[in-house]
Amino acid sequence: MKAKKKVKTENQGALADSGGEVRFEPDAGSPGKLTRKEYDRELTRLHVELVKLQEWIRHQGLKVCIVFEGRDGAGKGGTIKAITERVSPRVFRVVALPAPTEREKTQMYVQRYMRHFPAAGEVVIFDRSWYNRAGVERVMGFCTEEQTDRFLQMTPMVEQAMIDAGIILLKYWLEVSSEEQTRRLAARIEDGRKIWKLSPMDLQSYSRWYDYSRARDAMFAATDTDFAPWYVARSDDKKQARLKIIGHLLSQIPYEELPREPVTLPKRQKAGDYREPDYPYKFIEERQP
Repeated sequence: MKAKKKVKTENQGALADSGGEVRFEPDAGSPGKLTRKEYDRELTRLHVELVKLQEWIRHQGLKVCIVFEGRDGAGKGGTIKAITERVSPRVFRVVALPAPTEREKTQMYVQRYMRHFPAAGEVVIFDRSWYNRAGVERVMGFCTEEQTDRFLQMTPMVEQAMIDAGIILLKYWLEVSSEEQTRRLAARIEDGRKIWKLSPMDLQSYSRWYDYSRARDAMFAATDTDFAPWYVARSDDKKQARLKIIGHLLSQIPYEELPREPVTLPKRQKAGDYREPDYPYKFIEERQP
């Protein structure tokens, strides 16, 4: 299966093909930053559409698999949270697998991911995926070059089989500049809410920017296919990136708003002979301002 050289992007900056490598060009005329009010207003609108999409997926029994990859600090987690915060976790499932166990290391590489693939009426979002083999595992030496080459050769066939089985597969790569990555990772060191996001592996991988660039380029060249293309979002502006990705996601799955019966709250029953018990509830005290 022949893979394309150019990667699809929803942003203004073009991705140019240069001898088989993907070169990221600067955005031309990037729009100004959104205010918080503008961002919240647009995100609310998109959340309403995501709920409509959710109900359509359940009604039609669609199977959707969404892969998020990208550099450390590119904003994958925040984007996934923006997608899922107003939909049902019974429909939108997020999968973020830990390191493989000794048993899983003996399995076919994609086997531990396959058991999480969606059934009818489900959306599965992979916060990093089988593409670990093409990225962190390759760069950090957790697999051999032969294993990586074999993975890149086989992955288009696996993804074609997924699509043949009726799975809608969407693959997103979040690209962040080296300067913005440095700012975000440095901020994690100082922020007690984010320190858990900074692992020893992140620190090692930070110094290998161009090794990751080469690994990314090889991954795109092998797996950006007509039937399962990569969509790239520049994420230096997190708010813009989240809105663009959600908008693009909605555009990739045709859906309709299902009719619903008007909802009216019924009257509550009368208390009758019920009386509140004199029970020593352990109420949590209100915080003093």
